[in-house]
Amino acid sequence: MFKINKEENSIEPLRSQTFADLGFRERQHLQEWIAKTPACLGEELLIIQKEFAGFADTQERLDLLALDKQGSLVLIENKLDDTGRDVTWQALKYASYCSSLSKDNIRSIFQEYLDKSGSGGDAKGALVEFLDAEDYDEIVLNKGSTQRIMLIAANFRKEVTSTILWLLNFKLRIQCFRVRPWCAGDSIFLDVDQIIPTKDVEEFMIGLASKSLDEVEAAAEEKKRYKVRRQFWTELLRAAGPKIPRFANISPNHFHYVSAGSGLRGVPYNFVASKSFGRVELYIDRGDKDENKSIFDELFSQRTTIENTFGAALTWERLEDKRASRIKSEVDGDCFDESERPAMISTMVDAMTRLEGSLKEPLAQIQRRLKARSQEE
Repeated sequence: MFKINKEENSIEPLRSQTFADLGFRERQHLQEWIAKTPACLGEELLIIQKEFAGFADTQERLDLLALDKQGSLVLIENKLDDTGRDVTWQALKYASYCSSLSKDNIRSIFQEYLDKSGSGGDAKGALVEFLDAEDYDEIVLNKGSTQRIMLIAANFRKEVTSTILWLLNFKLRIQCFRVRPWCAGDSIFLDVDQIIPTKDVEEFMIGLASKSLDEVEAAAEEKKRYKVRRQFWTELLRAAGPKIPRFANISPNHFHYVSAGSGLRGVPYNFVASKSFGRVELYIDRGDKDENKSIFDELFSQRTTIENTFGAALTWERLEDKRASRIKSEVDGDCFDESERPAMISTMVDAMTRLEGSLKEPLAQIQRRLKARSQEE
């Protein structure tokens, strides 16, 4: 590895050293670096436990336990300067132990980690946010034989790499990352390089693994959920059309929401449904955070009038850490439960009718203001 000297238009070699020579330790340093910055492994990962020892009847500890964006468990083993001979067998044991972890087990493990680390927070909420889900009940974790293994070391022994390359033929998802410290003066750099499988064949290997029977079953369950959602929206839109013309020509879909324009670009009305609630909302996202917050604040300044017209309190979510904002009303219900469907649909259509009526004039005022400003510019 070389450092570029722009002034002299040349390159200078960096010094390769061992972690031991630099005084770095496996658990105290390498493990902490990865826990704090898991993106160094080339993807978004959510660390849910360190030194995981939840294996029945054993005293073994997994260095790091994580989740990927598909909800699969990722087992991370660090070996600093040398893998040793038995790291592959050790990782396979851990994967087999973790294969039985249920969704609730994983939530509990993550909550324990949050509490122990002092970061606080709710594990359910963090999982929903990381997996870009609408509701915790819809999250699927650790499905089938999807456990992944990541091995990290400065040097991999031949018996280790040979075994891993052989295991890849059986659709096991194993990655090896070579990590090396490099020095230039007083500066120390860390190089993280995925060596197995090489990046150009990784997507192909993952594609093979995804064909396992458990993945096919999961896809079938997802397809069933899509069918139920589409039926729910078909019935809701049939009921909403005569009362709320803007939804009259909206087609049902398999997503957790259906939308119709409010007349103001980027500010649609949404029906949202999940296993635990039904929601009507005005969602404000015109692509610019400041403009979104300005529109929200203008509506919020008329909160009393809007809620009096609506006939009940609304939930006002400025969503400070996000670009969009939202005004909503929710009701308990499960859109997948056929027995709850009629009452849930009736309540949601009534709420949307009242929400639309309460926001009609305030939105018209904002639209006139934005139009006048555009003409002036």
